[in-house]
Amino acid sequence: MSHAHCDFTGYHGRRVHFGVTGSIAAFKTLSLMRRILASGASVGITLTEAATRFVTPLSFEALGADPVQYDMFAPEAAHFAHLAPAQAADVYAVVPATANTLAKLAHGLADDLLSCQVLAFEGPLLLAPAMNPRLWRAAATQANWNTLVSRGAVGIAPDCGEMACGESGQGRLAEDNAIVTAILKALTSQDMAGKRVLVSLGPTREYFDAARFWSNPSTGLMGACLAMAAWLRGAAVTVVSGPVSWWFPADIPVVSVTSAAQMYEACLEVWPQSDMGVMTAAVADFSPLPHPGGGKFKKETANGQSPLVFLPTRDILQAMGEAKRAGQILVGFCAETDDLAANAQGKLTRKHCDVIVANPIGRPESGFASPRNEAMIFSATGRQETWESLAKTEMAWKIWDFTIPS
Repeated sequence: MSHAHCDFTGYHGRRVHFGVTGSIAAFKTLSLMRRILASGASVGITLTEAATRFVTPLSFEALGADPVQYDMFAPEAAHFAHLAPAQAADVYAVVPATANTLAKLAHGLADDLLSCQVLAFEGPLLLAPAMNPRLWRAAATQANWNTLVSRGAVGIAPDCGEMACGESGQGRLAEDNAIVTAILKALTSQDMAGKRVLVSLGPTREYFDAARFWSNPSTGLMGACLAMAAWLRGAAVTVVSGPVSWWFPADIPVVSVTSAAQMYEACLEVWPQSDMGVMTAAVADFSPLPHPGGGKFKKETANGQSPLVFLPTRDILQAMGEAKRAGQILVGFCAETDDLAANAQGKLTRKHCDVIVANPIGRPESGFASPRNEAMIFSATGRQETWESLAKTEMAWKIWDFTIPS
């Protein structure tokens, strides 16, 4: 599964400490650590003795973790290693967390380096368990889990699936995106907390027979990045998605649609309850009339003529702008090949937007299906900025910085 919309940078100067316990899933922490390092944050590691049976400390050291600790009584640990994360780390993430470790942490035991560090740590604690389904659903484990979550720990519950032992059920370590984004959220200022945000993304498909449709190359990446950036910053996000597939956290509801008409209905239903709307979807301006009878059009019967008759679709952004109440903020997007600034400013006024983001298309590193974008951004109050090629995650962050009231 793609994670391009989840890998944000800009976390330089922040620090994450991973606690790794004795599970077959311990090796997965290596890839998680690399993604956190790519965000700009630094990473430290503490392994339990059991964890070192599954993955070596040297593996973490080779990939850039510093320090890597596993023995509370090692000579290098003499200088208060059991307290170091409490003094230096912004987040402590126990990944994977075994049933035994959950029991220790729930009851305040501190008989090894990891449990002692967690007991002394006063910042955000994340727990991502991994264990046999029988161990996970045991009454004692559930009681320990509920105790830890009630104290404020961020719990990333295990997924369901086939286990290493051959059994199936809930117990697999949660997917990487869920863990990485939970860690990044714990590192992020919640400056959008309390805001309800609607994001539309992806293309629409306008079917003209049973097999074919009129559409565009939008992948929805820009919208997915904007949705994740708002979520990381504390907003309650709802996504209206065309026919593309992006992973989102469980607390981001996704309304899946196909056609422009369906997207219109979905957006206009969510908009009244939203504080902000960001319309990145590439909605078809025209839709072909369906082939009579609903079957597949046969070119042999057309006498060389196209059967397509197009009618205009309803303008989602225009309708949202006209329905906008005081205090709502509406952000539109436009993709242009020519006269970028003039077209964007005209759309800003016509559609009653507060902000418009204009992207040049037809360039290798901008627009549809590109991991990067260029943009000019304008506000209804006269502010404007121009951004050269940026990763879409970075651009999403800058769009929110430009948009949210200071």
